[in-house]
Amino acid sequence: MNVDRVAEIAATISLASGEAFRVARQFEVGGGCINRGLGLHGVDGRRYFVKLNQAARLEMFAAEFDGLAELHAAAAIRVPLPLTYGEVPGNSFLVMEWLDLERVAWQAQARLGEQLAGLHATTWQGFGWWRDNTIGATPQHNPLTPDWVTFFRDHRLRPQLQWAARNGASAGLLDGGQRLLDRLAEFFPGYAPPPSLLHGDLWGGNVGCCAGEPVVFDPAVYFGDRETDLAMTELFGGFSAAFHAAYAAVWPLDPGYATRKHVYQLYHLLNHFNLFGESYGRQSEGVIERLLAEIG
Repeated sequence: MNVDRVAEIAATISLASGEAFRVARQFEVGGGCINRGLGLHGVDGRRYFVKLNQAARLEMFAAEFDGLAELHAAAAIRVPLPLTYGEVPGNSFLVMEWLDLERVAWQAQARLGEQLAGLHATTWQGFGWWRDNTIGATPQHNPLTPDWVTFFRDHRLRPQLQWAARNGASAGLLDGGQRLLDRLAEFFPGYAPPPSLLHGDLWGGNVGCCAGEPVVFDPAVYFGDRETDLAMTELFGGFSAAFHAAYAAVWPLDPGYATRKHVYQLYHLLNHFNLFGESYGRQSEGVIERLLAEIG
């Protein structure tokens, strides 16, 4: 990255940390499909991870900063501690502590399950959050809503279906999706979840381990049904039976989860269709058909 821009980021770090930060080494960090990653190591031994994107993405980083801060304040699962965010010519950036991450071992998977149940015990006055944010690059609107089904229908599934219509989704997907919206409450008989603090994008690529301790990152935070986080862990793999057993030992799941998890996974499949295209459209349509068959 341009030396002058790195110097500006270093100056922002100095201001946020209250201690002068001078860069001894900078290097690119791979692995992301939305942002660039940059490692900054200081002459005093301090280390930071910097996310970079276009200047127009500053608000996305501001929301991620607040999401990491929310998760950190819950003191249930370790997250990279966010330090600051800002803008340099042509780029927005987010700075957080550097963690030496590795894959989550079996023992840490069980610990992660316990910790996630602890995170979900953190609640709020309703569903949503105090600000909007993104899941990846996709906007998430989080208005405070007293009813969960209303929130998930109107602020999660419905926007994705509207974007899908603009992105050329099939008539079967769109018509089935509308029927599902109209009947969504039928998947929640006698079930009224508390508004739990959620990671919001809990797939295997957003979990790691540092010195044996589980770490989660890249959140899409809001308060909602805890089942949504668990459904995401089952969608793309990466979470062991030990993880699920440890979670259930702390906070057992409602029997209706076995069906509702497909409702929650649909949100992510639709989002992937809107981001990546048709293969996820066919998968989304199949899920919608199975869900509608469940309620007859």
